[in-house]
Amino acid sequence: MKAPTPQAALDARPRAVDAVPVTAFDYSGSAIPIRDDLPAAHRDAWQWIASPGPWWTGAERVAIALEVRRAGGCALCRERREALSPLGVSGEHDHAGVLSDAAVDAVHRLVTDASRLSRTWVEKTLAGGLSDGHYVELLGIVVCVIDIDFFHRALGLPLEALPAPLPGDPTQQRPSGAREGVGWFATLDKDAAVGEYADLYPKAPQIPNVIRAMSLVPDNVRMLKKMSAAHYVPHTIVAKVAAETGRAISRSQIELIAGRVSARNECFY
Repeated sequence: MKAPTPQAALDARPRAVDAVPVTAFDYSGSAIPIRDDLPAAHRDAWQWIASPGPWWTGAERVAIALEVRRAGGCALCRERREALSPLGVSGEHDHAGVLSDAAVDAVHRLVTDASRLSRTWVEKTLAGGLSDGHYVELLGIVVCVIDIDFFHRALGLPLEALPAPLPGDPTQQRPSGAREGVGWFATLDKDAAVGEYADLYPKAPQIPNVIRAMSLVPDNVRMLKKMSAAHYVPHTIVAKVAAETGRAISRSQIELIAGRVSARNECFY
């Protein structure tokens, strides 16, 4: 029998307790028809967030998700966003009191002012008690929650309740092949993504940095690919503009929307 891929292993991981009820992400009342792969991806994402990761417990990961939602109403974040430089505004975030100050600041800045993050800020964040692994894992959770919550807001749907955290300790597993050189954190390049990490990248001569960026925490990349396949197109056809997407709009329309959203979000790319 062929051994399961790491992605399949992630999907089939035993669940001692299911953090996400089968009734979660029920879109049957939506005025717009919603494909079945979307609620399935959202439920998987909620289960993933509730589970312990390599550096955060399930409870801490759910607390990170909660801070994603609190950041939008944070007075300090609003003041910093309006300031010429966020570094010139001090104060305390409106937060739930679960995470460290460094973790709260990281979540809130990622949510409200990501286009102005800098290496100086990252170094200060790490000096505040977060390891690079903690930060990258936190980043993956932030991206996932923003993705799902904005999907709900765009359709005028209420936000889904956050999942109940699952027990267990962080694995503290760090890919041995991760190396510095691209971006601000160590990543796995194509040659290092072998063995249990062989599923991370598409079989292409060049790996986009947006895929590589969170590879210090490989499950972040796997979840990003799953969410992208549901909300955008599968990574295997991103470069194949003539490929069938199964979407209600054309690939040209998809890219027009994606480009406009990226511009509005002041995306670096």
